[in-house]
Amino acid sequence: MALMDITVVPLDKGSKGLSAGVAELQNILQKSGLDYRLHDMGTTVSGSATELFAVAERLHEHLFTAGTQRVYTVIKIDDRRDREVTIGEKVASVERRMGSSGTSPRS
Repeated sequence: MALMDITVVPLDKGSKGLSAGVAELQNILQKSGLDYRLHDMGTTVSGSATELFAVAERLHEHLFTAGTQRVYTVIKIDDRRDREVTIGEKVASVERRMGSSGTSPRS
């Protein structure tokens, strides 16, 4: 099982907000059947490497079909073959080692 962090950004939309486009991409992920979690800087998705590459392509291409002329996509994949991993597992491990929630104080 692998984890992918993906951010897909249309570069030709000026200073408009991105939340409407992000919502469209989240709908695609929902229909994919893969486990995913939206966060402030992108989305983490869980699945096989083959599934992750396929859904990354669908997300990237969706913006072109929606009229975007330039798309910037950042993908990071952590593919473990020795055991099953789940979204949130890495954060939970760090928090256990810290003995706290792991949140940083606000300034």
